[in-house]
Amino acid sequence: MPKTIHIAAALLLDPQGRTLLVRKRGTVAFMQPGGKIDAGESPAQALVRELHEELGLQLDPAQVVHLGRFSAPAANEPGFQVQAELFCVDCAEAVAPAAEIEEVVWLAASDTLTLELAPLTRDLILPLWRERLNAPR
Repeated sequence: MPKTIHIAAALLLDPQGRTLLVRKRGTVAFMQPGGKIDAGESPAQALVRELHEELGLQLDPAQVVHLGRFSAPAANEPGFQVQAELFCVDCAEAVAPAAEIEEVVWLAASDTLTLELAPLTRDLILPLWRERLNAPR
């Protein structure tokens, strides 16, 4: 049975509908911004804290919309599974990589993917994002 890492992650969208992916220092895989949920924190509180630490964003937990819980093999911890509480976050502010984030990339749905992606991002979150973009409003 793989060990589980509980995280909060953001499907962070800019006004053009692009989504933000981040790469942590010393790793190769791009993934959603977010991170581990600390004891006593709600997933939304953890996400707001992580987005502030990693990208300098100031959000209110009321601004984030829960999309569901998703699991996949961890990108950077062999033998671990990540269980992500995924939230949709609309973001018109500029983001700047901070803390352990080395690189950020805004991805449009039409972009050809040449990046190395975390399994959760590649297999679950990006397909969900594309599906949401194509859904009637």
